[in-house]
Amino acid sequence: MRRSIRTAAVAVSAVGLVFGLSACSEVEKKAVDAVDKTVNEEYEVTYEVTGKSVEAITFTGGGGTAASPKIETVDNPTLPWTKTVKLKGIMAPVVTPVAVDLTGAAEVTCKIVYKGKALDEKSGKGIGATGCNAMSPLAP
Repeated sequence: MRRSIRTAAVAVSAVGLVFGLSACSEVEKKAVDAVDKTVNEEYEVTYEVTGKSVEAITFTGGGGTAASPKIETVDNPTLPWTKTVKLKGIMAPVVTPVAVDLTGAAEVTCKIVYKGKALDEKSGKGIGATGCNAMSPLAP
C-alpha cells in the first residue's frame, strides 16, 4: 500500500512539475516577445537646436544598433535647426551641438521632442555649450 501511495505521489508531483514548467515557459515566451517587439518597433523624435556660434551638430540618426548607433553630423548648420529621425527600439535619442567659440559668445539650446512632448531640453553658453539625451520612450 505504501508503495502505491509513493508511486501516486511521484506521479502527481511529475504532473505538477510539467504544468509548472509549461506555465514558466509561457511567461518566458511572453517576456521574449515583448522584448523583441520593443527592440524592433520604430519611433520618431525631432531634434531642435537654436542659438548662435554652433559649428556642428551630431545626433543619433537611426542607423546601426541600439548598442552601436549610427552617429550623423551636420557641419555649419543654419539655426534654428530641426531634424526628425526614426529610431529603433531602445536606441537612445541624442543630439549634441558643437560650439567652439573661445570668446564665450556661443549660446545653444537643444531639445528632443517625442509626440509633442520634450524628452530633454538644455541650454548652455561657451565651448561645448550643451547636449541633450534621453532614454528611448519604448524602453520598459
